[in-house]
Amino acid sequence: MKKKQWFKIGLLLSVTMMLVACGNMNEPVSAESVGIWDRYIVYNLSQLIIWFSNLFGQSYPIGIAILTIIIRVLLTPLYQMQVKSQREMMELQPELDAIKAKYPNKDRQSQELIQHEQQALMSERGVNQFAGCFPLLIQLPVMMALYQSILRTPELRQGHFLWMNLGQPDPYFVLPIIAAVLTFAATYFSMKSNPNTNAATKGIMLVNPIMILLIAIRLPSAIALYWVVSNAATLVMTFLFNNPYKIIAEREAKIKAEKEKQRELRRQYRKVTGRNPKK
Repeated sequence: MKKKQWFKIGLLLSVTMMLVACGNMNEPVSAESVGIWDRYIVYNLSQLIIWFSNLFGQSYPIGIAILTIIIRVLLTPLYQMQVKSQREMMELQPELDAIKAKYPNKDRQSQELIQHEQQALMSERGVNQFAGCFPLLIQLPVMMALYQSILRTPELRQGHFLWMNLGQPDPYFVLPIIAAVLTFAATYFSMKSNPNTNAATKGIMLVNPIMILLIAIRLPSAIALYWVVSNAATLVMTFLFNNPYKIIAEREAKIKAEKEKQRELRRQYRKVTGRNPKK
C-alpha cells in the first residue's frame, strides 16, 4: 500500500479517536455541550431522534428505530463497497494461499517473496486488500455517534416501550436476547459464503453475540433496542447485497461449468487421438 493511503487511514483513525475522547460517556448532551463531537454531532443526532419521535406522539422507540434505519440506508453505498472488496479478496484467496504454499519456510526471505508475489497478483487483478477497511472506518464513527446520542439524551431514557422503561435494563432480558440472536445471525450469514472460514473466525461468530448479551442486560433498554434494529438492518442488507446462498450457488455453477469444460476437452482429445489425455 502506498504511504499516502496509510496516511489517510492513520489520519481518519486519529481524528475519530480524538473526537470520541472529547466526549464524556456519562454526561448528558445538550445545547450547552462543548466540543465538536458532543455539541455538533451527538447532540444534533439526539435532536433528530426526538423530532422523529414527536411525529409519532413522542414515541421514542419509534424515533430510535427510524433514525437507525435511515442512517443504515445512507451508509448503504459504503456497505456495498465493503462487500465488493470482501468478495474480491474471497475469490482471490485460493491463489494467495497457493503462493504461500510455494514458500513453506518461515525465514525472512521467504516471507518477502510471499508478500511480493501476493501484492503483484492483487495489483494484476485490481484488488486492494485494505479497500474494505475504508468504508468501515467511515461507518464506525457514525454508528458510534448514534449510539452515544441514545445513551446520553435524558428524554430518550425516560420513555417506555411495551413492558420496558427505556432508561432501565430490560427486566425480562427479551431485547438483549433478540439483539444477541440477531448479532449471531448477521455475522453467520455474512461469513457463510466464505469457503476459507477458520477457527478464529468461527470463534468471533460465537463471542460477539455473547458479549452483546452480557452488555445489553446491564445497559438501558434504549441501547438494546438500538442494537436490535441495527443488527436487523444489517441482516436485511446482507441478503440484499451479499446473499450467501446466491454467492454459493454462483460459485458451484462456475465449478460445475469448469468441470464440464475439462470433460469436453478430454472427450475431444480421445476422439482425435484415440488415447486418454495424460493427467
